[in-house]
Amino acid sequence: MPSEYRLILKYADQPGYTPDIDCYLRHGGYEMLKKALALQSKDLPDGRKMSPQEQVRDEVMKSGLRGRGGAGFSCGLKWSFVDRKSGKPVYLICNADESEPGTFKDRPIIYKDPHQLIEGMILSCWANDVKLAYIYIRGEFAQGAKILNRALEEAREKNFLGKSILRSGYDLDLWVHRGAGAYICGEETGLIESLEGKRAYPRIKPPYFPAVLGLYLCPTIVNNVETLCAVKHIVAMGGAEYARLGTPNNTGTRIVSVSGHIKKPGYYEVEVGKVTLGELINDAAFGGGLRDGRKLKAVIPGGSSAKVFKAGEKLKLKRKGADGQMTAVEVDLLDLPYDFDSLAQAGSMSGSGAIIVMDDSTDIIEALSNIAEFYAHESCGQCTPCREGSLWMAKALHRLTHGEGRKQDADYLLQIAQNIQGRTICAFGEACAWPVLSFVKKFKDEFEAKGAADEEHRAREAKGTNPGSEMELAASPQH
Repeated sequence: MPSEYRLILKYADQPGYTPDIDCYLRHGGYEMLKKALALQSKDLPDGRKMSPQEQVRDEVMKSGLRGRGGAGFSCGLKWSFVDRKSGKPVYLICNADESEPGTFKDRPIIYKDPHQLIEGMILSCWANDVKLAYIYIRGEFAQGAKILNRALEEAREKNFLGKSILRSGYDLDLWVHRGAGAYICGEETGLIESLEGKRAYPRIKPPYFPAVLGLYLCPTIVNNVETLCAVKHIVAMGGAEYARLGTPNNTGTRIVSVSGHIKKPGYYEVEVGKVTLGELINDAAFGGGLRDGRKLKAVIPGGSSAKVFKAGEKLKLKRKGADGQMTAVEVDLLDLPYDFDSLAQAGSMSGSGAIIVMDDSTDIIEALSNIAEFYAHESCGQCTPCREGSLWMAKALHRLTHGEGRKQDADYLLQIAQNIQGRTICAFGEACAWPVLSFVKKFKDEFEAKGAADEEHRAREAKGTNPGSEMELAASPQH
């Protein structure tokens, strides 16, 4: 039977567990920081010495930890790209700008176990020779910012932050910076621009890769809340042991947000790839199934920017056969393992780990219109295809949801979306285009039927043969 595997959320929802430092210390808090600071240099077979910081970076690399913010990029590899020879300071930023619709996995960490995040950040900063770090938190998380600031003060009082942490000689300052409610600040270079006090226009990569030219044009690491928390557990378990959780190339645990037309919406921590999409939706340990009397219509597997799956789809995956060769296998949608690679092979992504379930009561056109309106509003406006295209798509969908649609609107939407993806500085172009491409392609009959019905209705009105128009005409004072 599938079940949760709570590692990061082990204590968060336990009765009596509170976000203060005393409670955290009673549950073993900051012991991994003490363990790391006590490490000694290690002799390697080739005669070189591996510093304690290098040892932690090596364990993170061995763990196979992939970023939990959306892209799923290797955390250890990202750290390895940092320019440590430039002579410039290295910065670390925690991306706590959780703004992807349907996502609520970082919030419980911030609100219920802030010191776990802080310990993970301190370990990550120490391993990368960082002396100044920031938590960039979503502006709407006002209470979360207060909780984090209180936790930081508690950590400073106990000498887990500040000058010579635990008399180790290592100095670190860590500050909270509140955003102003802009979705684009979830993109790492847009976030950096905002943190510098500028308009959050994402930077062109290359040359502005954060690992080389990040905050203040210095080497910078940007990691998600959940990713940084995982570092603490990698130090505790060792990279190889952590890698045994989950599946190959999809290691560790993942916090998944499940919402929509299900009986038990909520956040659930699972081993990556050990649970299927169907189990997360229907099993009593997770979503608990759809509402009584309803059938599944569609699933968005990784936040609103992920491509939608249609109920009943058969998906092609690549799997290693008995002879060691990769072969194509077909799986049902609900049997799809919930991991980075399987979802990518199936034509979507795990993204921010947000599963949005839609049953047969859903008006697909209304659902897409809602998503498109959000992205049109949140475009930063820097790139023409995104700035103009996102608004055009939102307007076309507004027509379709207000009785003014056209049958050709389905193809019109596809044409616009295809001219946005791959033509913008950051991934926001794909974020607004992919939902439109997938919704329209998989439910094209509904879009065309709605457009045709609107055209027919307008034609009847124009000829005066619309039943509603005839009744109004008969009741008017002139007749």
